[in-house]
Amino acid sequence: MGASASGRGLVRRRRRRWVRITAFGVTALLVAAGGVGWAVYAKLSGNITPDEAAAAELARYDRERPTSLVKDARNILLIGSDSREGTGNSRYGRDSGTERSDTTILLHLSAGRDSATAVSLPRDLMVDLPGCRRPDGSRSTPRLAMFNQAFQLGGSACTIRTVEKLTDIRVDHHVVVDFHGFKKMVDAVDGVEVCLRAPIDDRAAKLRLPAGRVTLNGEQALGYVRARKTLGDGSDTERMERQQRFLGALVNKVRSNDVLLNPAKLYPVLDAATSSLTTDPELASLRGLYELVRGLRDIPMEQVQFLTVPRESYAYDANRDQLVEPAAERLFERLRTDTPVVVEGNGPRHGSYGDSHPGPYREPAVTVSPPPTFRGNTAAEDTCE
Repeated sequence: MGASASGRGLVRRRRRRWVRITAFGVTALLVAAGGVGWAVYAKLSGNITPDEAAAAELARYDRERPTSLVKDARNILLIGSDSREGTGNSRYGRDSGTERSDTTILLHLSAGRDSATAVSLPRDLMVDLPGCRRPDGSRSTPRLAMFNQAFQLGGSACTIRTVEKLTDIRVDHHVVVDFHGFKKMVDAVDGVEVCLRAPIDDRAAKLRLPAGRVTLNGEQALGYVRARKTLGDGSDTERMERQQRFLGALVNKVRSNDVLLNPAKLYPVLDAATSSLTTDPELASLRGLYELVRGLRDIPMEQVQFLTVPRESYAYDANRDQLVEPAAERLFERLRTDTPVVVEGNGPRHGSYGDSHPGPYREPAVTVSPPPTFRGNTAAEDTCE
C-alpha cells in the first residue's frame, strides 16, 4: 500500500517541496543578479579561514593516524578557542599570548546521515599528548597532561592527533570558533531560547537572568555556556551538559523554517557562521560546507544526540578527569564502526557509563546483548518539561 496523502507524510512532502521552491527562488535571484550573486558567494567563501598549517602538520604524521572504517561516515572535531585575540574578545580576560580549547566536541555523522552524535571531551581530562609543533617552530615532548593543553602547545593539529590517539577514531574535518564568532552566530538567528530552572546572577559572567523560558542574545549565550563556578554544582561536567542543551536549542533554531526558508535571515546566519570559522582546507568554502551538511537537514531532532565521554575524577587529583573504562572504549568503538549510540536522559546515572539496564533474570532466547546506553540528551528534548 502507498503512503496516505495525509498526516506526517504529507507534511514532509510539502516541506520538501517548499524547500525546493525556496532554493530555486534563491538560485534564480542569484543568477538574475549576475555579478552580485557571485560577489555574495565569494564573500561568504572568503570569510572562512583555511587551516593550512594544521593540514601540513597532519600530513606529516598521516601514516600513524587511524584509518576510516566506514565509507561516507564523517567525524568532525569542533573546537571552541578561548583566545582573547580578535574584536571584542579582550573583555574576557588578559591575552597571555597562548590559547586553549575552551570546549571540544567530537561530532559523528552516520554514513546514511540519519543520526548525528556529539561527544564532549572534558578540558581537564588527563591524556597522553604527542610531541607537537609549537607556534614558534620548536617541538614539544610527549607528556601526560590536561587535554586542553594540546591546543595551547600545537593548535588544532595537536588537538586532533591527541583525540585520535585517545579514541582511535580518524578525524575527517575540524572547525575552530572563538568567542566573537559564537556570539555573532547566536545574534544572527535572533537569539536562542533556553529554560532556566532558577534565576541566574553571575557577576563573573556578567549574566543576570530570570527563571523560566529566556531568549539569550549572543553576549548572554556566551556567559551561559562558559559560566562554571556559580551555576549548577560548579563542575565542568555540569557546564558541558549545559553547553549540550544550548547546542540542541541552537540546532532547533537554525533548522526552523523561519531561518532556513527566509533568505533575508539566512544570509546573516551564513555570514556570521562563515566569518567565525577556521577549518581544514577541504571545508574552507561554501561548497565544502554544503557538501558536508546537505544531508543533515533530514535528520530527526531525536537523532541529534549529545553526551559526554564517560569520565570520573582522576585518581591522583580530584580536580582532573580520567576516562571510565571499558565504557569509554565501548563508545569509541561504536563511533569507529558507525554503530548507533543510545543515550538516556540526564537523570539517574545507572546508565551513565555504557551499562545496560538491569532487570529480572530470564533465560535468554538469543545471545545478542542489548546495546549500551550513555547518559545524554537529544535536540528534541524540551528542558522546561
